[in-house]
Amino acid sequence: MNNTVVVDYESGNLRSVANMLTFLDVPFEITSDKNKILKAKRIIFPGQGHFGQAMGNLEKKGLIPVIKECCEKNTPFLGICIGLQILFEKSEEAVGVQGLGILEGEVKRFTKGKIPQVGWTKLTTTQNNKYIPNDYFYFVNSYYVAPKDSSIISATYNYHGEFCASIQKNNITAVQFHPEKSASAGLKFFQNWLALS
Repeated sequence: MNNTVVVDYESGNLRSVANMLTFLDVPFEITSDKNKILKAKRIIFPGQGHFGQAMGNLEKKGLIPVIKECCEKNTPFLGICIGLQILFEKSEEAVGVQGLGILEGEVKRFTKGKIPQVGWTKLTTTQNNKYIPNDYFYFVNSYYVAPKDSSIISATYNYHGEFCASIQKNNITAVQFHPEKSASAGLKFFQNWLALS
């Protein structure tokens, strides 16, 4: 069994995540190989980019059923930014494009404040939180997730209103912020997730 796999779907912020894992001395492989992903001990789906493009690339590479299977069979899964958003059913960023639908809910565009939201924001963790320190994390996003089941939310943040910063459901951890760009707070998050997943 491989250790950690970073999913390469021709999008996302792969290099920053790779740098963080290298710094932590964690063996990993960046790949789009279905078999390697299915055999992985844990999976990281990094994110930056467009909801529709991400789903299109996953479809092109035949990875949609692979990601679903990994999430269903309890492989530890970490989604970052777009890696959080695609877990849901749909997004206002790409009307008519289906998300993975692993989680119920949708992705919506901010209606207040400067868009995109860029910068450091303090999180408020919930009782559902397993890995996130109470600290400031770095965000770059124009859209936010609105889970149908609020009990899966593990942290929130305020940006002209309260929004979901992260979710935790069984083996699935997913965050809107960028832990790989969040200095010591992000480092602590990765250490917690890697140690407990």
